Amino acid sequence: MKRIVVKWRPPLWMVVAVTLCVVLSLPIIGIFFVRYMWPVMGYQEAVYAAAIGVFVATFIVGWVLWRLLLRPMIAMRERVLGLRQNATGALDPLEHYGTADMQALGQSFLDMARALQNREVVLRSYADHVTHELKSPLTVVRGAAELLALPDLPTKERERLLGRIGASVERMTALLDAQRSLAQAQEPAAQGQVRLSEVAQGVEVEQDGIVPLSEDALRLVLDHLIGNAKAHGATEVTVSYDGTLIVQDNGSGVSEGNATRIFEPFFTTRREAGGTGMGLSIVRRTLEAHSAQIELVSSDQGARFVITF
Repeated sequence: MKRIVVKWRPPLWMVVAVTLCVVLSLPIIGIFFVRYMWPVMGYQEAVYAAAIGVFVATFIVGWVLWRLLLRPMIAMRERVLGLRQNATGALDPLEHYGTADMQALGQSFLDMARALQNREVVLRSYADHVTHELKSPLTVVRGAAELLALPDLPTKERERLLGRIGASVERMTALLDAQRSLAQAQEPAAQGQVRLSEVAQGVEVEQDGIVPLSEDALRLVLDHLIGNAKAHGATEVTVSYDGTLIVQDNGSGVSEGNATRIFEPFFTTRREAGGTGMGLSIVRRTLEAHSAQIELVSSDQGARFVITF
């Protein structure tokens, strides 16, 4: 993800102030020029020279304003059009931003555009996955409903089919709940900070500290990571913070083949046990909303998640 290289640029107020000073000064300079050059050049020649000087100075001021203000605005407008058309390089920084205010606006535009693009990707991915995931329980419900309509169906078989319908309904409910949690994780995040030991309950805190996350966000992240660890056989989970938040467990760990996929929506190794595969995806989206990143790193035993801010 490319970011704007911060360079010194004049603030907008300085550009406006200098422009006003030049505009106000030009008539005065012209009058003084004519007054003092009249005896040397003659009145008409002095007026012509002053007019040419004012014209040239006005052209230079207009060129500077175009370069500092208008050119980056036109370029940003073209980037917006390119973004709508999925053009290559639409999210690359501009070469020139003119003023410090335009530079800050450009970075805000890039951050917003990337957030919207990521959200669109997630929604498209979710729509594709949820369509596939819901087909299985819906097929079960449809088949069970057809069998339940049989008048001579044994009671034991009827109870088994009702159980399968209930399990399928629970599966679909879990998927929809996960979708709602994922959507909430991508909403603009409330900023805050909280002491790790105040939120990390039931686990060992090896090193305490003030984490730059709101209490709700940190609780959501830890609940998912700790719950995921226990679901994979962990009997001990430790957390620490020294500028980087580390969550370590002694569970079964993550295989090399799955390590690159665990943050993908709907990827799970516990599908038979009711896992939706959305927990770690929700964690990643929540952290991204707080400008943080999570990474699974190699560990001698269990899984080790490192969260950087």
